[in-house]
Amino acid sequence: MLHIFGYISALIIGVSLGLIGGGGSILAVPVLAYLFSINEKAATAYSLFIVGASALLGGWKQHLKGFVDWKTAFVFGIPAIIGVTVVRHYVVPAMPNILFEFQGFEFTRRMAMFGLFAILMVPAAYSMLKKQKIKQVVGEVNYNYVLILAEGLIVGGITGMIGAGGGFLIIPALVILANEEMKVAIGTSLIIIAIKSLMGFFLGDALTMEIDWRFLGLFTGLSFLGIFIGSYLSNFIDGDKLKKGFGYFILVMAAFIFYMEFFVQ
Repeated sequence: MLHIFGYISALIIGVSLGLIGGGGSILAVPVLAYLFSINEKAATAYSLFIVGASALLGGWKQHLKGFVDWKTAFVFGIPAIIGVTVVRHYVVPAMPNILFEFQGFEFTRRMAMFGLFAILMVPAAYSMLKKQKIKQVVGEVNYNYVLILAEGLIVGGITGMIGAGGGFLIIPALVILANEEMKVAIGTSLIIIAIKSLMGFFLGDALTMEIDWRFLGLFTGLSFLGIFIGSYLSNFIDGDKLKKGFGYFILVMAAFIFYMEFFVQ
């Protein structure tokens, strides 16, 4: 029964992506962990693939509309790929099951990874709840290469640790550090998320763990189907109102994950 709900959730993740343009993939980790009982290493690894594949589809659609700056995508994407690959290939496999123990309390690798995930769901939800300001750019796009390098490495490392795309971190960085317009920043962020997530998965997890490709393909395929359904429904439903509600739902999910990992487990 839980698996049935899990596959329905995969479809819902895609529908939310098609309706509101992003954010839905952040639910992949809790769905994989709690409905399919997949451990933290595999759940975050599979999420990277699901997030990356979904972002690639969304990014290509934005490219066709002219909202992707490919130069910026690679300038920001290269350090992000380095960050996520190092974390997935070297850091996560080297982390012990119990990180430390204090007066009988064991702080596990799962607590660290899912706890960080729950914490970062809060700013992700906030980015959906606040109104986005449309920035009008005058002149050419300028790059702050040092800060972009640092931001890319940090975002890549976070992505590798929690298995989420980190669009709520990338979009403001593109607006502030690369002087991008909001629409272009959103489209470009999808390409960056796709590149770093898929590269992190294939250069990290695919080389260090056994992948259940049949399950991963089915889950991702249902998400893709949901994206097309959501894109169709977006012609009749106001995505902005849904986005706000989804933001509150993510806050609830963050509290649920924290409760499950630190109080139930």
